[in-house]
Amino acid sequence: MKPLEVIQGGNGAPDAWPSRKPRWLKVRAPGGPNYMRLKELMRGLELSSVCEEAQCPNIGECWEAGTATFLVMGDVCTRNCPYCAIAHGRPEELDEDEPRRVAEAVERLRLNHCVITSVDRDDLPDGGAWIFAEMIREIRLRRPGCSIEVLTPDFRGNPDAIRTVIAARPEIFNHNMETVPRLHRVARPGGRYDRSLAVLRTGRELDDEVLIKTGIMLGLGETAADIDEFMGDALEAGVQILTLGQYLRPSPDHLPIDRYVTPKEFERWKEIGESRGFLHVESGPLVRSSYHAREQVLELRQRVAALAAAG
Repeated sequence: MKPLEVIQGGNGAPDAWPSRKPRWLKVRAPGGPNYMRLKELMRGLELSSVCEEAQCPNIGECWEAGTATFLVMGDVCTRNCPYCAIAHGRPEELDEDEPRRVAEAVERLRLNHCVITSVDRDDLPDGGAWIFAEMIREIRLRRPGCSIEVLTPDFRGNPDAIRTVIAARPEIFNHNMETVPRLHRVARPGGRYDRSLAVLRTGRELDDEVLIKTGIMLGLGETAADIDEFMGDALEAGVQILTLGQYLRPSPDHLPIDRYVTPKEFERWKEIGESRGFLHVESGPLVRSSYHAREQVLELRQRVAALAAAG
């Protein structure tokens, strides 16, 4: 497989992107009954969602289906990544009652799958790892059949923090790489590419039964060679689930869009990724980290069981 020959004609030169969003990025404004019910519940329990804070284009679809990604430990990040819509600055004091409230929301919504993510909390010794673990335990008590995905920060590479989260046994351990190695310092000045790879590798080594997941945005200026390099690095680190989505600029103060990647190219990257060894690749213009997460768990549980039986 030679992805450079099938993506962008092999020359890595991006097309100029139009000033208006292409039709495949246009979505309906949210407002269905389940969306409104979930929004009211989140407000009543004083909870935040990354769906709102990060301006996710799938909020209407996911909330209407009764699925949400909980943003915990506040809505102010200690880092200032120039692609991200979440506010940055000095976070408020940690809310130790939040795990109970998140678990209550999961129970009241009767969720079968939930995703928990957080801002970076570099002000905390463990980066907030114990909060992730406590939320997993609380959800297990209140909603035992609910599968859980955690989308964590890098914890500054602290292996004890990663161990704390993995020991709580989420179904999916996710840490997003966000972009390819060549653009990493530009997009994530507070992070390090190799450190993020080490987080994923450590998660994989600690528990074979926890699925390891990561994702990047396309449209920041990466070439096909860059994506190919990233895929190799992710596979070497033990990643099993990969998400690829279009970068959308939150405001004129954020990184510019280099190009709009077509649905056809996203489909081709899915084919390439799965042919290279990822168990599942979720790839499309509107894909975000937790998009179709429940479906991923169901599919991969069956595939992993089949592989174990065959081996």
